[in-house]
Amino acid sequence: MQRYLSANWIFPVSSAPLNKGVLCISEEGEIEAVLTNEEAISLSIEHIEQFEGVLVPGFINTHCHLELSHLFHKIRERTGLPDFVKEVVAQRNQVEEFIIADMTAADKQMYENGIVAVGDISNELISKRVKEQSQVYYHTFVEVFGFNMPAAPIMERAINIKEGFRPLKASIVPHAPYSVAKDLFEAIQEHTAKDDVLSIHNQETEAENEFFEKGTGQFESMYQRLNIPKSASHGNGHNAIHYHLPQLPKNNLLLVHNTFSSKADVDFAQQIHHNLYWCLCPNANLYIEDRLPDVEMLQAEGVDITLGTDSLASNHQLSILSEMQTLQQCRQVPFEELLKWATLNGARFLGIDAQYGSFEVGKKPGINLIELTNGQTIRSKNVKRLI
Repeated sequence: MQRYLSANWIFPVSSAPLNKGVLCISEEGEIEAVLTNEEAISLSIEHIEQFEGVLVPGFINTHCHLELSHLFHKIRERTGLPDFVKEVVAQRNQVEEFIIADMTAADKQMYENGIVAVGDISNELISKRVKEQSQVYYHTFVEVFGFNMPAAPIMERAINIKEGFRPLKASIVPHAPYSVAKDLFEAIQEHTAKDDVLSIHNQETEAENEFFEKGTGQFESMYQRLNIPKSASHGNGHNAIHYHLPQLPKNNLLLVHNTFSSKADVDFAQQIHHNLYWCLCPNANLYIEDRLPDVEMLQAEGVDITLGTDSLASNHQLSILSEMQTLQQCRQVPFEELLKWATLNGARFLGIDAQYGSFEVGKKPGINLIELTNGQTIRSKNVKRLI
């Protein structure tokens, strides 16, 4: 049986907003028509469900660490990335049943916050059961790292994890430039299929750029502590993005965080890679580094931006609407632009825009009801998931 849904505004994302428009939805949640108010009146549609607020497609969370959900409120804020990573390593090993329970609760939280698809970083197979039972679509990024060990055993383990996630979508990705050696990048290239989507943490901290430019700083200290020798890439006068980006396949690639990326970095990136998406995780950036990326510069450069939540180790909630609200409050990004970052751009990056990301006939994108002021300011973090 068809349903007809209407609200003060409908934002299809791929087309202009509709004042008091109407969505025609099949019993399975498929969009059968996107109607203006005038079209709905001319069709004499009965039994339209009316809502106060704004209807938007389901949100896409392009960067999450479900495996770290049990670290909620376990790591203090504003430590800086090197100390944050140290705490994650020290605290992440817990009883498996507790980790699974916290992942299940985090997955439920994302679903209730209107998230329909997630790009999730995994280092183990432990999240598979949660993902299989979830109502959320997951693409798992099997993350690898290693600077002082052979690439072959690292990749063998990663391939086994990727295969273990079947039939769920998964791809093998590097962790970050400071943790992946050249031979491991080469191995990732060899094992990347044409339709794989990739991800890497990029320029999340100033220390990352310093390590590659000057060979000094907190990451040099970490290398010394772990007895890892520096390579010729460290202290070569070029920052982190010059190291990792030329070594990555030209598939859809998500650069995550970008907290210390400059215009020169963006110009360089766009010259050598034409399938880039720039993921912003503002609440996590404030939690860890107490700093936001240069959002205005990224907007001016016209790059494709997506949004992520990072993990509950670095965030107070898993809510894309909360990330949007932070960017609107701190950087005055217009709502319509934010919404595209939160929906269609993320769906295009993950290669799932035939189903998700916008209100278009034939899609099943999910439907969220949110509250906006007349000036299109996000009024609250509350999301009512209608479908």
